[in-house]
Amino acid sequence: MRVAFLLTQDRGGPVDVTIRLAAALQATGEAEVKVFGPVPARDAHLVEHEEISVPRKGDLRASRQARAAIRAWRPDVVHAQDRRSGLVCAGLGDIPVVHTYHGVPDDVSEPWFRNAPRVQRPSTYTMAVLAADALVARRVDRTVVPSPAMGRFLRDRLRVPRIAHIDNCVPIGEAEPPTTPVRRLLFVGLLVERKGLPTLLEALPGVLPPDATLTVAGDGPLRARCEQLAEGLPVEFLGFRADVPELLRKHDALILPSTMEQQPLVVAEAMAAGKPVVATDTGGVADMLDVPGAALRLAAPGDATSLAKQLRALFADPDPARTGRLLAARARERFSPEVCAQRHLELYRELS
Repeated sequence: MRVAFLLTQDRGGPVDVTIRLAAALQATGEAEVKVFGPVPARDAHLVEHEEISVPRKGDLRASRQARAAIRAWRPDVVHAQDRRSGLVCAGLGDIPVVHTYHGVPDDVSEPWFRNAPRVQRPSTYTMAVLAADALVARRVDRTVVPSPAMGRFLRDRLRVPRIAHIDNCVPIGEAEPPTTPVRRLLFVGLLVERKGLPTLLEALPGVLPPDATLTVAGDGPLRARCEQLAEGLPVEFLGFRADVPELLRKHDALILPSTMEQQPLVVAEAMAAGKPVVATDTGGVADMLDVPGAALRLAAPGDATSLAKQLRALFADPDPARTGRLLAARARERFSPEVCAQRHLELYRELS
Protein backbone atom coordinates (compact mmCIF):
# COMPACT_ATOMS: atom_id res chain seq x y z
CA MET A 1 0.00 0.00 0.00
CA ARG A 2 1.27 3.46 -0.94
CA VAL A 3 0.51 6.21 1.57
CA ALA A 4 1.19 9.88 0.82
CA PHE A 5 1.31 12.38 3.69
CA LEU A 6 0.89 16.09 3.02
CA LEU A 7 2.20 18.82 5.34
CA THR A 8 2.31 22.59 4.86
CA GLN A 9 4.57 23.46 7.82
CA ASP A 10 8.01 22.30 8.97
CA ARG A 11 7.56 22.06 12.74
CA GLY A 12 4.97 21.60 15.44
CA GLY A 13 2.83 18.75 16.70
CA PRO A 14 1.28 17.71 13.36
CA VAL A 15 4.74 17.50 11.78
CA ASP A 16 6.18 15.39 14.59
CA VAL A 17 3.18 13.05 14.51
CA THR A 18 3.45 12.65 10.76
CA ILE A 19 7.14 11.76 10.73
CA ARG A 20 6.76 9.23 13.55
CA LEU A 21 3.70 7.65 11.99
CA ALA A 22 5.31 7.50 8.55
CA ALA A 23 8.42 5.82 9.96
CA ALA A 24 6.31 3.33 11.93
CA LEU A 25 4.26 2.48 8.84
CA GLN A 26 7.42 1.83 6.84
CA ALA A 27 8.76 -0.39 9.61
CA THR A 28 5.73 -2.68 9.33
CA GLY A 29 6.75 -3.64 5.78
CA GLU A 30 3.10 -3.25 4.77
CA ALA A 31 3.26 0.30 3.43
CA GLU A 32 5.40 2.47 1.18
CA VAL A 33 5.32 6.02 2.51
CA LYS A 34 6.27 9.42 1.18
CA VAL A 35 5.92 12.81 2.90
CA PHE A 36 5.15 15.86 0.75
CA GLY A 37 5.81 19.32 2.18
CA PRO A 38 8.56 21.52 3.67
CA VAL A 39 11.60 19.75 5.09
CA PRO A 40 10.69 18.86 8.71
CA ALA A 41 12.77 20.54 11.42
CA ARG A 42 13.07 17.24 13.32
CA ASP A 43 13.77 13.68 12.13
CA ALA A 44 13.44 14.38 8.39
CA HIS A 45 15.95 11.58 7.73
CA LEU A 46 13.50 8.95 8.92
CA VAL A 47 11.24 9.05 5.85
CA GLU A 48 11.29 9.62 2.09
CA HIS A 49 10.41 13.22 1.40
CA GLU A 50 9.47 15.42 -1.56
CA GLU A 51 9.77 19.12 -0.90
CA ILE A 52 6.76 21.20 -1.94
CA SER A 53 5.31 24.43 -0.57
CA VAL A 54 1.78 25.72 -0.05
CA PRO A 55 2.59 28.97 1.78
CA ARG A 56 -0.98 30.32 2.03
CA LYS A 57 -4.48 28.87 2.15
CA GLY A 58 -5.56 30.85 -0.88
CA ASP A 59 -2.56 29.98 -3.06
CA LEU A 60 -4.42 28.09 -5.80
CA ARG A 61 -1.32 27.62 -7.97
CA ALA A 62 0.66 26.02 -5.14
CA SER A 63 -2.32 23.83 -4.25
CA ARG A 64 -2.60 22.58 -7.85
CA GLN A 65 1.13 21.82 -7.89
CA ALA A 66 0.87 19.92 -4.61
CA ARG A 67 -2.03 17.82 -5.89
CA ALA A 68 -0.15 17.13 -9.13
CA ALA A 69 2.96 15.99 -7.23
CA ILE A 70 0.89 13.66 -5.06
CA ARG A 71 -1.02 12.21 -8.04
CA ALA A 72 2.25 11.61 -9.92
CA TRP A 73 3.39 9.32 -7.10
CA ARG A 74 0.14 7.29 -7.47
CA PRO A 75 -0.71 6.66 -3.81
CA ASP A 76 -3.50 4.36 -2.62
CA VAL A 77 -4.48 6.83 0.08
CA VAL A 78 -3.53 10.41 0.99
CA HIS A 79 -3.33 11.58 4.58
CA ALA A 80 -3.53 15.35 5.15
CA GLN A 81 -1.93 16.26 8.47
CA ASP A 82 -2.71 19.93 9.08
CA ARG A 83 -5.52 22.40 8.37
CA ARG A 84 -4.06 23.82 5.14
CA SER A 85 -3.21 20.39 3.75
CA GLY A 86 -6.80 19.34 4.43
CA LEU A 87 -7.99 22.14 2.17
CA VAL A 88 -5.54 21.05 -0.55
CA CYS A 89 -6.43 17.36 -0.38
CA ALA A 90 -10.17 17.96 -0.28
CA GLY A 91 -9.78 18.78 -3.98
CA LEU A 92 -8.22 15.45 -4.99
CA GLY A 93 -11.52 13.68 -5.53
CA ASP A 94 -10.21 10.49 -7.15
CA ILE A 95 -7.99 9.25 -4.28
CA PRO A 96 -9.20 8.32 -0.77
CA VAL A 97 -8.30 11.13 1.65
CA VAL A 98 -7.86 11.01 5.42
CA HIS A 99 -7.53 14.28 7.35
CA THR A 100 -6.28 14.45 10.94
CA TYR A 101 -7.86 17.31 12.88
CA HIS A 102 -5.14 18.28 15.32
CA GLY A 103 -6.62 21.32 17.03
CA VAL A 104 -9.04 24.23 17.05
CA PRO A 105 -8.09 27.88 16.39
CA ASP A 106 -6.43 29.73 19.26
CA ASP A 107 -9.41 31.79 20.43
CA VAL A 108 -11.72 28.80 20.95
CA SER A 109 -12.19 28.74 24.72
CA GLU A 110 -12.33 25.57 26.77
CA PRO A 111 -15.95 26.24 27.93
CA TRP A 112 -17.15 26.83 24.35
CA PHE A 113 -15.21 23.76 23.20
CA ARG A 114 -17.07 21.70 25.83
CA ASN A 115 -20.43 23.18 24.76
CA ALA A 116 -21.00 24.88 28.11
CA PRO A 117 -24.10 27.12 28.25
CA ARG A 118 -23.96 30.92 28.07
CA VAL A 119 -20.33 31.32 27.07
CA GLN A 120 -18.94 33.76 24.54
CA ARG A 121 -18.43 32.28 21.11
CA PRO A 122 -15.15 32.76 19.22
CA SER A 123 -14.45 35.62 16.83
CA THR A 124 -16.16 35.93 13.48
CA TYR A 125 -12.91 34.94 11.79
CA THR A 126 -12.59 31.78 13.88
CA MET A 127 -16.21 30.85 13.21
CA ALA A 128 -15.45 31.15 9.49
CA VAL A 129 -12.38 28.91 9.92
CA LEU A 130 -14.49 26.32 11.76
CA ALA A 131 -17.15 26.48 9.03
CA ALA A 132 -14.42 25.81 6.46
CA ASP A 133 -13.16 22.92 8.58
CA ALA A 134 -16.66 21.42 8.54
CA LEU A 135 -16.82 21.74 4.74
CA VAL A 136 -13.42 20.05 4.37
CA ALA A 137 -14.59 17.21 6.62
CA ARG A 138 -17.51 16.60 4.25
CA ARG A 139 -15.15 16.37 1.28
CA VAL A 140 -12.70 13.84 2.76
CA ASP A 141 -13.31 10.16 3.42
CA ARG A 142 -12.45 10.16 7.12
CA THR A 143 -11.54 12.72 9.78
CA VAL A 144 -9.14 11.34 12.40
CA VAL A 145 -9.13 12.83 15.90
CA PRO A 146 -6.45 11.96 18.48
CA SER A 147 -8.79 12.55 21.45
CA PRO A 148 -12.40 11.61 22.21
CA ALA A 149 -13.00 15.20 23.35
CA MET A 150 -12.20 16.50 19.88
CA GLY A 151 -14.44 13.87 18.33
CA ARG A 152 -17.35 15.10 20.46
CA PHE A 153 -16.63 18.72 19.53
CA LEU A 154 -16.55 18.00 15.80
CA ARG A 155 -19.66 15.85 15.95
CA ASP A 156 -21.74 18.13 18.20
CA ARG A 157 -20.53 21.62 17.20
CA LEU A 158 -19.57 21.19 13.54
CA ARG A 159 -21.76 18.20 12.59
CA VAL A 160 -18.75 16.43 11.10
CA PRO A 161 -19.49 12.94 9.72
CA ARG A 162 -17.18 9.91 9.46
CA ILE A 163 -14.92 10.45 12.49
CA ALA A 164 -12.27 7.96 13.63
CA HIS A 165 -10.38 8.18 16.95
CA ILE A 166 -6.72 7.15 16.74
CA ASP A 167 -4.24 8.21 19.44
CA ASN A 168 -1.07 10.10 18.53
CA CYS A 169 2.21 8.22 18.68
CA VAL A 170 5.51 9.06 20.38
CA PRO A 171 8.83 7.20 20.67
CA ILE A 172 8.71 4.67 23.49
CA GLY A 173 12.10 4.18 25.11
CA GLU A 174 13.17 3.05 28.54
CA ALA A 175 11.18 4.84 31.23
CA GLU A 176 13.22 6.78 33.81
CA PRO A 177 10.90 7.77 36.68
CA PRO A 178 12.30 10.28 39.20
CA THR A 179 14.22 8.61 42.03
CA THR A 180 13.75 11.51 44.47
CA PRO A 181 10.97 14.05 45.12
CA VAL A 182 10.37 16.27 42.10
CA ARG A 183 12.63 19.31 41.87
CA ARG A 184 13.41 19.78 38.15
CA LEU A 185 10.36 20.96 36.19
CA LEU A 186 10.18 21.14 32.39
CA PHE A 187 7.87 23.22 30.20
CA VAL A 188 7.83 22.48 26.45
CA GLY A 189 5.83 24.51 23.95
CA LEU A 190 5.42 27.60 21.86
CA LEU A 191 5.54 30.81 23.87
CA VAL A 192 2.04 31.95 22.92
CA GLU A 193 -0.95 32.82 25.08
CA ARG A 194 -2.76 29.49 24.84
CA LYS A 195 0.26 27.60 26.18
CA GLY A 196 -0.16 29.39 29.50
CA LEU A 197 3.45 30.03 30.50
CA PRO A 198 2.65 33.46 32.05
CA THR A 199 0.10 31.74 34.30
CA LEU A 200 2.73 29.21 35.37
CA LEU A 201 5.25 31.96 36.15
CA GLU A 202 2.59 33.73 38.20
CA ALA A 203 1.99 30.51 40.16
CA LEU A 204 5.63 29.77 41.01
CA PRO A 205 6.56 32.34 43.70
CA GLY A 206 6.07 30.84 47.13
CA VAL A 207 5.54 27.38 45.65
CA LEU A 208 8.97 26.35 44.42
CA PRO A 209 11.14 24.60 47.02
CA PRO A 210 14.54 26.29 47.47
CA ASP A 211 16.30 23.68 45.32
CA ALA A 212 13.67 23.48 42.55
CA THR A 213 14.07 24.81 38.99
CA LEU A 214 12.01 25.31 35.86
CA THR A 215 13.40 24.83 32.34
CA VAL A 216 11.50 26.38 29.42
CA ALA A 217 12.03 24.73 26.02
CA GLY A 218 10.34 26.74 23.31
CA ASP A 219 10.21 30.11 21.63
CA GLY A 220 7.61 32.55 20.39
CA PRO A 221 6.19 36.06 20.61
CA LEU A 222 5.75 35.94 24.42
CA ARG A 223 9.39 35.15 25.18
CA ALA A 224 10.43 38.66 26.22
CA ARG A 225 7.36 39.06 28.43
CA CYS A 226 7.92 35.65 30.04
CA GLU A 227 11.59 36.41 30.69
CA GLN A 228 10.50 39.58 32.52
CA LEU A 229 7.96 37.64 34.58
CA ALA A 230 10.65 35.08 35.45
CA GLU A 231 13.12 37.62 36.87
CA GLY A 232 14.28 36.47 40.29
CA LEU A 233 12.98 32.93 39.74
CA PRO A 234 15.17 29.86 38.99
CA VAL A 235 13.97 29.65 35.37
CA GLU A 236 16.14 28.87 32.33
CA PHE A 237 14.95 29.65 28.79
CA LEU A 238 16.43 27.32 26.16
CA GLY A 239 14.60 28.48 23.03
CA PHE A 240 13.34 25.99 20.44
CA ARG A 241 14.76 22.52 21.01
CA ALA A 242 14.58 19.40 18.85
CA ASP A 243 15.76 17.07 21.64
CA VAL A 244 12.63 16.93 23.81
CA PRO A 245 13.04 13.23 24.76
CA GLU A 246 16.56 13.97 26.03
CA LEU A 247 15.31 16.98 28.00
CA LEU A 248 12.61 14.85 29.60
CA ARG A 249 15.19 12.34 30.72
CA LYS A 250 17.11 15.11 32.51
CA HIS A 251 14.06 16.44 34.38
CA ASP A 252 11.73 15.05 37.03
CA ALA A 253 8.32 16.16 35.80
CA LEU A 254 6.47 18.01 33.03
CA ILE A 255 4.26 21.05 33.52
CA LEU A 256 1.63 21.93 30.88
CA PRO A 257 -0.42 25.04 31.84
CA SER A 258 -2.28 25.46 28.51
CA THR A 259 -5.72 26.98 28.15
CA MET A 260 -6.54 24.67 25.21
CA GLU A 261 -5.07 21.39 23.99
CA GLN A 262 -6.27 18.24 22.26
CA GLN A 263 -3.89 15.34 22.86
CA PRO A 264 -0.53 17.06 23.40
CA LEU A 265 2.46 15.08 22.22
CA VAL A 266 4.67 16.32 25.02
CA VAL A 267 2.33 14.80 27.61
CA ALA A 268 2.52 11.44 25.84
CA GLU A 269 6.31 11.80 25.65
CA ALA A 270 6.51 12.59 29.36
CA MET A 271 4.33 9.59 30.17
CA ALA A 272 6.53 7.33 28.05
CA ALA A 273 9.59 8.65 29.91
CA GLY A 274 7.97 7.84 33.25
CA LYS A 275 7.65 11.45 34.36
CA PRO A 276 4.76 12.78 36.48
CA VAL A 277 2.73 15.54 34.83
CA VAL A 278 0.95 18.60 36.17
CA ALA A 279 -1.43 19.93 33.52
CA THR A 280 -4.61 21.90 33.00
CA ASP A 281 -7.92 20.12 32.51
CA THR A 282 -8.35 20.94 28.85
CA GLY A 283 -9.27 18.95 25.74
CA GLY A 284 -8.15 15.34 25.99
CA VAL A 285 -5.50 15.81 28.70
CA ALA A 286 -7.54 14.24 31.51
CA ASP A 287 -8.25 11.23 29.29
CA MET A 288 -4.50 10.74 28.85
CA LEU A 289 -3.49 11.10 32.49
CA ASP A 290 -6.40 9.40 34.27
CA VAL A 291 -4.58 6.13 35.00
CA PRO A 292 -5.69 3.98 37.96
CA GLY A 293 -3.26 4.36 40.86
CA ALA A 294 -1.44 7.36 39.37
CA ALA A 295 -1.70 10.85 40.86
CA LEU A 296 -3.97 12.93 38.62
CA ARG A 297 -2.83 16.53 38.99
CA LEU A 298 -5.09 18.79 36.93
CA ALA A 299 -5.54 22.54 37.36
CA ALA A 300 -8.23 24.81 36.00
CA PRO A 301 -7.08 26.47 32.76
CA GLY A 302 -5.79 30.01 33.27
CA ASP A 303 -6.01 29.77 37.08
CA ALA A 304 -2.65 30.43 38.78
CA THR A 305 -4.02 29.56 42.24
CA SER A 306 -5.29 26.18 41.06
CA LEU A 307 -1.98 25.53 39.31
CA ALA A 308 -0.01 26.44 42.44
CA LYS A 309 -2.07 23.95 44.47
CA GLN A 310 -1.24 21.11 42.08
CA LEU A 311 2.45 22.06 42.03
CA ARG A 312 2.61 21.98 45.82
CA ALA A 313 1.15 18.48 45.79
CA LEU A 314 3.68 17.41 43.15
CA PHE A 315 6.68 18.73 45.12
CA ALA A 316 5.34 17.11 48.32
CA ASP A 317 4.89 13.64 46.78
CA PRO A 318 7.49 11.37 48.44
CA ASP A 319 7.19 8.68 45.73
CA PRO A 320 6.65 10.31 42.29
CA ALA A 321 8.20 7.21 40.68
CA ARG A 322 4.98 5.26 41.32
CA THR A 323 2.99 7.64 39.15
CA GLY A 324 5.81 7.69 36.60
CA ARG A 325 5.80 3.91 36.22
CA LEU A 326 2.03 3.73 35.81
CA LEU A 327 2.02 6.52 33.20
CA ALA A 328 4.82 4.78 31.27
CA ALA A 329 2.86 1.52 31.16
CA ARG A 330 -0.21 3.34 29.82
CA ALA A 331 1.91 5.14 27.20
CA ARG A 332 3.18 1.82 25.87
CA GLU A 333 -0.41 0.61 25.51
CA ARG A 334 -1.81 3.71 23.81
CA PHE A 335 0.89 5.82 22.20
CA SER A 336 3.51 3.45 20.79
CA PRO A 337 4.27 3.92 17.07
CA GLU A 338 3.50 0.24 16.43
CA VAL A 339 -0.03 0.54 17.84
CA CYS A 340 -0.61 3.80 15.96
CA ALA A 341 0.63 2.34 12.68
CA GLN A 342 -1.62 -0.70 12.89
CA ARG A 343 -4.68 1.42 13.65
CA HIS A 344 -3.96 3.62 10.64
CA LEU A 345 -3.32 0.64 8.37
CA GLU A 346 -6.73 -0.74 9.31
CA LEU A 347 -8.32 2.58 8.38
CA TYR A 348 -6.41 2.89 5.09
CA ARG A 349 -7.38 -0.64 4.04
CA GLU A 350 -11.00 0.14 4.79
CA LEU A 351 -10.89 3.14 2.44
CA SER A 352 -8.68 1.94 -0.41
